[in-house]
Amino acid sequence: MGPGNKTSISEFFFRFPIKQEQQLFIFGLFLGIYVITVVGNFLIMLTFGSDSHLHTPMYFFLSNLSFVDLCLVSTTVPKMLVNILTNSQDISYVGCLTQMYFFSAFACMDNFLLTLMACDRFVAICHPLRYATIMSPQLCILLVLLSWTISLLDSLLQSLMAMRLSFCKAHDLPFFFCDLPQILKLSCTETLINNILVYFTTGLLGVLPLTGIIFSYIKICSSILRIPSPGGKYKAFSTCGSHLCVVSLFYGTVFGVYLNSSAPHSSWKSTIASVMYAVITPMLNPFIYSLRNKDIKNALRRLMRRPIFFP
Repeated sequence: MGPGNKTSISEFFFRFPIKQEQQLFIFGLFLGIYVITVVGNFLIMLTFGSDSHLHTPMYFFLSNLSFVDLCLVSTTVPKMLVNILTNSQDISYVGCLTQMYFFSAFACMDNFLLTLMACDRFVAICHPLRYATIMSPQLCILLVLLSWTISLLDSLLQSLMAMRLSFCKAHDLPFFFCDLPQILKLSCTETLINNILVYFTTGLLGVLPLTGIIFSYIKICSSILRIPSPGGKYKAFSTCGSHLCVVSLFYGTVFGVYLNSSAPHSSWKSTIASVMYAVITPMLNPFIYSLRNKDIKNALRRLMRRPIFFP
């Protein structure tokens, strides 16, 4: 790169803190996590598609969440495994922007699906007699398609804005994947417009859905507390427990990533938080839903008994 050429960048470097003697262990650990994530989320999707008892809005959104989680972890972990195996920490400029685009889109889609699932539980508990009418299959498909459209367009806009940046200093990223806020910190050009866009879309597509989830559960708790029988209250709470666990895990790790990354001397903490957000959460989601949900456990048993699995 010439001294006057600020935009001629060919690659970034990850500063993932792995010692030489830890590489084999870290590789095996993340390979195992990735395999478990793929198998777990694939089983959720396969169970939904093969069992007519699960063809309801709640499980439709859940199967979409499993697909998005599978895609989310596939944008980051395979590249990290290749880097560990080849003892390198680089990613090409185009590869970094591509990874950033898909990661942002899938993370945003995760956010929307959790919001749709909260709305579904709100209608089911607060308006049970109108549930089938309100949450029609056509509306559910339309909401998912709209969420995909917004997520992909938002990620495309962020990526196009990132392409206008120049990089003239160190190209080291503190995460093991390309994340937009970290890329903005490396730029030596003015990033005011990019930061305004990030804050605006975070507020519009992040804070508003989270507010909707909180509002939904305030109404849900209010309706549940009016149920006279303890058994009815327990049944209503149990239908929301899995979703609340996933919501807490998702938003807790998201806040952990960006609060730690903004603090000084937080490389290791940021790495742990980013691993929780981008790797551990997608792995745990299918287990949280399957272990706490009798319908899914019964459907999985019926799926495993089929001749295609045991000839």
